[in-house]
Amino acid sequence: MATQLDYTTIQEIFARFQAADPEPRGELEHVNAFTLVVAVALSAQATDVGVNKATRGLFAVADTPEKMLALGEEGVTRHIKTIGLYRNKAKNVIKLSRILVEQYGGQVPSSRAALQSLPGVGRKTANVVLNMWWRMPAQAVDTHIFRVGNRTGICPGRDVVAVERAIEDHIPAEYQLHAHHWLILHGRYTCKARKPLCNACLIRDLCQFEDKTP
Repeated sequence: MATQLDYTTIQEIFARFQAADPEPRGELEHVNAFTLVVAVALSAQATDVGVNKATRGLFAVADTPEKMLALGEEGVTRHIKTIGLYRNKAKNVIKLSRILVEQYGGQVPSSRAALQSLPGVGRKTANVVLNMWWRMPAQAVDTHIFRVGNRTGICPGRDVVAVERAIEDHIPAEYQLHAHHWLILHGRYTCKARKPLCNACLIRDLCQFEDKTP
């Protein structure tokens, strides 16, 4: 695990990320807060590409909790059976839809605690929704961010909560809103797990990773 980079270096890193991609976007397709919650919940142990393929048909017929309940668990299952753990995920989608209808008037709540009370929605999912839909500077730490944070020294930590805290504590406020998307995309396409593309990395000279590829 790398040591924590200093403020000036982190500021330069995120200035470069911003210059290269001023408005980074998550890659899960959605049309409203509800479909975003469902898409992120379905993305656990699955790729965004795979989730998008499954949800295009699902969201075309069920883009509200009420419509999802009308579709039913078997209907949801038919749409998402290409996704890992699809049966359990279908159950959770129906359960969270029912809770949204019965307790929140069919609306997705905008607090982390309320979101985390929904079946299949953990802290990471809640933070994605808070960030992408309500544009709150919430940090959803996935495997990509955990790897990038620890390799580079941007936000090192022994677990996801520690990395989340390091992002909040050390990344300048003006970059907080988009920080997790910049880090996810960097980890997904450049700072890959097995063969990082260090020769194409825009922060190579600022990164602490010792085993840089030529």
